[in-house]
Amino acid sequence: MVTQSILASGIGSMPGEDFAESLRVVIDSLPDLPHLPELPARGVTAGMTGRTLAVVADLGFDLQPAGWRLTDASGIDHRRARSLLAQDLDSTEEVLQGYEGELKLQLAGPWTLAATVERPRGDLLVADHGARREVAQALAEGVRVHLRDVARRVPGARLVVQVDEPALPAVLAGSLPTASGFSRHRAVHPPEASAALAEIFTSVRESGAASVAHCCAGDIPIGLLRGAGAEGVSLDLAVLTAANYDELGAAVEDGATVLLGVVPGTDPPSTPSKKQVVDRVVRALDMLGFDPNDLPGRLVLTPGCGLAGATPSYAREALALVRASASALSTKS
Repeated sequence: MVTQSILASGIGSMPGEDFAESLRVVIDSLPDLPHLPELPARGVTAGMTGRTLAVVADLGFDLQPAGWRLTDASGIDHRRARSLLAQDLDSTEEVLQGYEGELKLQLAGPWTLAATVERPRGDLLVADHGARREVAQALAEGVRVHLRDVARRVPGARLVVQVDEPALPAVLAGSLPTASGFSRHRAVHPPEASAALAEIFTSVRESGAASVAHCCAGDIPIGLLRGAGAEGVSLDLAVLTAANYDELGAAVEDGATVLLGVVPGTDPPSTPSKKQVVDRVVRALDMLGFDPNDLPGRLVLTPGCGLAGATPSYAREALALVRASASALSTKS
């Protein structure tokens, strides 16, 4: 996916409400693998779910007091989400005029949508087999259209699509609460979970883009995501379990790209130094049985999660730190 030794990137969200300014910050801070920022501070239509629903093809959604809901036709907030996305892509085209290189964008995956969007009569989509399949298929088609649009606007970009699945572990474990709060939704079996994800990764691949699956939970199902077609995985080093290390080592051995979250996503009491970050990455790679020399072009340093909850000053500091740490590791390689 990447062509240089060790790169730096962001997860997606940033503080603030000015998209063009945030994109300029990202480009300046992460010139080798920038990402299109998400700005949840602008409201629910700009959050992870709202932004992805703006991409979903041929289905309508509306914003209810409990959150987003699948509906017969697009409600005013769904139309606003689509309009906001179009405006942001206009800004992207202007800011990135003449840009050549990799460019990462983010979308929620089908299981996170199923865990955050309600079916027409209430309760989550994850409770309705037919509805969750329909939304996954519509998302896969919407991804194709969205990637064509981005590629047209930034023709020199080599696109990388990060599929965000923070809710996937809860979906697999059957730990999502029902609307009443007195019970839990049934667990989705891994083959079905993999099949829905495979539709999205296939759309990405057939659109000529690279794919990365992101989850900042400690029980990220790396093997399932890779089996569904994810070319890379993005995870938070701070929450990895022993089982994660086993699966991650197998993924690296198999040639996967790894986006490794190595600095906090919100303002810490004390920001780690570049040396501390580099030492931490080297220790993690040593536990996996690798060193930086083993991963040319396949290791990307990032914050542990999105930076929407950070102050603007720390967000800039975090991006600068992952870039400086990646550069230091590349020098070591």
